[in-house]
Amino acid sequence: MNSSGSDHREDRALVAAEREGAADLRVDVGVLVAHAPGTDADSLESFASQAATDAVDELAAASDVSWRFYLETPARLSDHDQRRPSEFLDRATHRMVEGAYDVVVVVTDVPLVSSRERFVPGLASPLSRVAVVSTRDLRSAPRGEPRRPLDAASVRWNGATLLVHLLGHVFGARHGDADGGAMEPFEFDPQRRAVPPVDADVESSLRRVAGEIPAAEARPRGVLSRLAFHARSAARNPREVARTLVDSRAPLLPLSLPKLSTAAVTPTLVIVFSAESWDVGFHMSDATAVLFAAASVLAAAVYLLFAQNLSFPRKRHDLVTEHTALVNVTVFLVLVLAMLGLFALVWGIILLVELVVFPPNLMSNWPSIEEPAVGVVDLVRTGAFISTIGVLSGALAGGLENRTVVSHLALFLDRP
Repeated sequence: MNSSGSDHREDRALVAAEREGAADLRVDVGVLVAHAPGTDADSLESFASQAATDAVDELAAASDVSWRFYLETPARLSDHDQRRPSEFLDRATHRMVEGAYDVVVVVTDVPLVSSRERFVPGLASPLSRVAVVSTRDLRSAPRGEPRRPLDAASVRWNGATLLVHLLGHVFGARHGDADGGAMEPFEFDPQRRAVPPVDADVESSLRRVAGEIPAAEARPRGVLSRLAFHARSAARNPREVARTLVDSRAPLLPLSLPKLSTAAVTPTLVIVFSAESWDVGFHMSDATAVLFAAASVLAAAVYLLFAQNLSFPRKRHDLVTEHTALVNVTVFLVLVLAMLGLFALVWGIILLVELVVFPPNLMSNWPSIEEPAVGVVDLVRTGAFISTIGVLSGALAGGLENRTVVSHLALFLDRP
């Protein structure tokens, strides 16, 4: 929350005039138009400006704080292809740090897809405080009818309603909190001619969260100072990080990354039939096996974070804000949980091979095993050791075939 913006921000023209609230706080929103090549950026900017103008009164009334919208310089996309909202995240976080914004809204004319691969008119990320609106879905019409023009009344008012709806998500409101009004699951209404009110339950949520938006920022010098700032930011906001981790379903992420899973499973299916791996696994202590697995999962997550350049914003800035630190901490924790999920997946396959494929007395007859009896604990420990190698090989050899999947599943809700 910025009570006084930077000169870089104040020099811009307002998208919508400031609306004063009762509280002595102000939300500064940067609006970034991202248009496909060959399309009219001015029309898209006019749509974004009108949506902000139509939405600002309801936002100020519902949250009791002042709101300002600033129009950023438009960004030209490389093509007309569909995009995940996470593909705009780097641009948005860069502009957020540069402009000292509390929230960034991206308005685009390319199709937007959710984590379920469905076309949606918009999605929000409460943790990163970024919302993405697509006019492609708003302009679509029933079969046999022409596409709605961008300046049509139905597009205008549905766009403003969607903007209020997504900003409600950014401020922590959910569909279950709503009892009618703007926070109901968004659906295009061709007869809509006004922005629905925000119900009382959501108003209280907006007021509470508006006053809690982290405004801390730092200019850390060196890696250790930057890491310390990230750790302090996470410690001050554990609930927001935990909620995002639960929503992300991070342990299931390897199922969405077949290249990573294949690179992890394939070598273990060879290693499991190697006498040397069993020799190491049987003679390894339980504590050593646990520490080796934990260190390998952590190392794999760190490697993917830096190898795939998953920190935000990707362009280096001297200034680090608390919300970008929270995004980076959450993405890293998602990677850790994803590597744990990968470990569990490989471990389950190895245990299945040990218990079902191997003859019961095969390992007990190996000369490297001093004790003739092979117990369940021995199988579990050896399977864990082999699975740990699989996690490392998966991270090093497989990597992430689509790094936007991580940011998308970790940060953005799956429906508007």
